[in-house]
Formats: sequence, structure tokens, C-alpha cells
Amino acid sequence: MKAIINAKIVTSTEVLEGYNLLFSDNKIIKITKELPIWARVIDAEGLYLSAGFIDIHIHGSAGFDVMDATPEALDKISKTILETGTTSFLATTMTMSQKDITKALLNVQNFLASETLAPNNSLRAKILGVHLEGPFINVTKKGAQNADYIQTPNFELVEPFMDIIKMITIAPEVDWAREFIFYMKKHYPEVVLSIGHSDADYKETKKSFEWGVSHATHLFNAMNPLYHREPAIVGAVLESDDVSCDIIADLIHIHPSFFKLLYRVKREQLILITDAMRAGCLCNGVSEIGGQKVMVKDGEARLEDGTLAGSVLKLNEALRNFHKYTDISIPELIAMVTKIPAQKLGLKIGELKEGYPVDLVLFDKDFEIKKCFVKGVAKI
Repeated sequence: MKAIINAKIVTSTEVLEGYNLLFSDNKIIKITKELPIWARVIDAEGLYLSAGFIDIHIHGSAGFDVMDATPEALDKISKTILETGTTSFLATTMTMSQKDITKALLNVQNFLASETLAPNNSLRAKILGVHLEGPFINVTKKGAQNADYIQTPNFELVEPFMDIIKMITIAPEVDWAREFIFYMKKHYPEVVLSIGHSDADYKETKKSFEWGVSHATHLFNAMNPLYHREPAIVGAVLESDDVSCDIIADLIHIHPSFFKLLYRVKREQLILITDAMRAGCLCNGVSEIGGQKVMVKDGEARLEDGTLAGSVLKLNEALRNFHKYTDISIPELIAMVTKIPAQKLGLKIGELKEGYPVDLVLFDKDFEIKKCFVKGVAKI
């Protein structure tokens, strides 16, 4: 048994001081003031301790991208993002050729299978599955997605990979989207269907919620703006209590004045993501996304025509930014990268509860990451 002591323990509702977190192997035992004499002690030295962060939308990091479709890429991404406090993530694809998407999905499938059959002891963030962002989107709201490869929704592309696909971003107004959504909700209700890269108006968006869409991808971005005579996707999401959304809190994709408003309206339906591309955790320079050249400068990633191309945001930076411009509590803040995304995916992770996995992060008051635990093993 191990015990983490002298930590500010961040639960779902409060920050506990004077308590210890006990765990054994990869299971949390309990949070208690007791300290068994046989426990191996880990001194947190006053740092915050929370469940490990979960990123449900990340394409790459450290010069690698999920669409590279190699085990090396997934391994490098998984190891690098531990430095940001991320202990679990959805490997996110993008709009490329059907051959390239299939290759990337097969690579994730094989990577996860190889870990199950012969676990690699190398410490890295856990891949929870795949977020399929494109190719079922609207060309008018493609953003940095490649218009040449956008296609109408078809189940044949995803069918062989339903064991790993956990989220699909879709434009519900395009041809065959309605039929696709109905099919998915009937046969795979556990998969999160998310409206994004969409030209849908308010009425079309509300109708898609009735069909089975329950989330919105990087709210405000790659969709029509909120307008007082046409609320569009943003207005429909904000007024829908059972629809969640995620945002890129890098101070570029959304003005920080919206942070407080979004939290007031959405609360436990709001998730922070990075949408990071291969230049994440690297310095300024030339990069690439979906076969397109990207210029990275001063925290911005843009195509040559100026279009934002994902981000180079780190999840701990998103927390720092959101905290700076709001007055919400630490437990409320941390829930947006732990409890809320975990519940959205229907997974028993993201909380410091008895029996939950020992995926943890120690961070300071400035959200600098000091140590991560994955499956009970620490990474400094």
C-alpha cells in the first residue's frame, strides 16, 4: 500500500487538507486522515492532487500526429502529454483520404491490442479510444480540414472500428447525416455524436439533438456565430441542458470574456480541450496538419491563408487561462478536465473514488505539473 501525504486533495466538491490518499497497485483505496504504519509514503509537499486530466480532442504533440498512423507516433504523443498533466486522451483523427483514415484507425486498434496482450511498462498517457473529427463535415465550415476529402456520412468507414471509436464530430445538416445519426444511436448509443464543422442553423441544430447529437465540438469555432436574430449552433447548445460542449481556452479561439458566461450557463456540461496538433509542446516554426503547411508563432497555429489550424495549447495551460478569467473554485475547474469528460464517455475514471484507477496529477498553484501517476506508477 502507498500513501500520498501533505497534499491539497481536489475532490469533486472540495479541496481537502490534512488527509491522505491510500492506493494499492492501480486502485484507489480511500481518502482518510489515517496513515497505516506499513504504507509507503509519498510526500506531496503541499501540492494539489487531483485525478489525471483527460483530453477528448487532441491530434498530436512533440512533432507527431495521430494521422501518422505509426506506433511510434502514438507512443511519443502519449509520453509527451504526461508533462501537461494529461493521463488519458482520445486519439483524434481529421479529414484526409479514406485510406489514410482507415490506416490511422487500424494503427490505434493494433496499438491498444498490443498493450492488452503484452503490456508495455513504459509510462505514458492512456488512449481511451478515438475521436473521429471528420470527414463527415460541411465544406463551408471546414476550418483546417482538407476539403478534398470531405464525404457524406457512411457507416462502412467506421464499422470495423466501433470497438475504439468513442466520439464522432458530424455536421447534421449534410446529406445522409440524419440516417447516420439514427443508425448510430440505435446500434451504438455509447458513442458520443458531436455537432461540429457545421453550417447548421438553430432549428437544424435543435432537430439534431432530437436525433441523438449530444455534444458540440470546440464551441464557437467552425460554426456560424451567435446572432440575436439567428442563434445558430451556439444558441441551441447554450439553452439545451442535456447537451455538453468543449472549448479551446487558449485565449485565441475564444475571447476570455466568454469563459465566465459559458460556465454560468453550462457548468457540468463544459469541457476543456486542447485540439493540439503535432507542434504541441514544441517551439515556434513550420509544422503540418492533414498534409497542409502550418506556421506556429506565439502560441498560434495557422495555415498559410491564416486559418486557425488547431492549437498548440497544453491542458494545464487551459486550466490556468480559465482560472485567470473566472472566479470558479478549484474543484469546479478541475472537473472540466476530469469528472465531466469521463462521465461524457461513460467511463469510471476522472475522480478520486474508492476502486477508481490511480491516474493522478500533482500540480502547484500556477498549474505547473510536478508529477503524474498512471496505473499507480509515478512520472516526475
